[in-house]
Amino acid sequence: MTHPWIGQTVYDIASGQTGTLAAVVEEPTGFASGAPRVARLAYVRSAKQVEWSTALGNLSLASAAP
Repeated sequence: MTHPWIGQTVYDIASGQTGTLAAVVEEPTGFASGAPRVARLAYVRSAKQVEWSTALGNLSLASAAP
């Protein structure tokens, strides 16, 4: 899945860390009312090359971080 923030520095509110948004994927999570549901997961890479995943909604551009 493409996203305009890929390659940008982002702030993850869940971990309190910043990193570069590496990828966004849609993971199937089941069905609700007969329709498939997905979760949008973001993969973020720190300056030390450690990657973690978080919900896409947990991210903001680092320039807009608190």
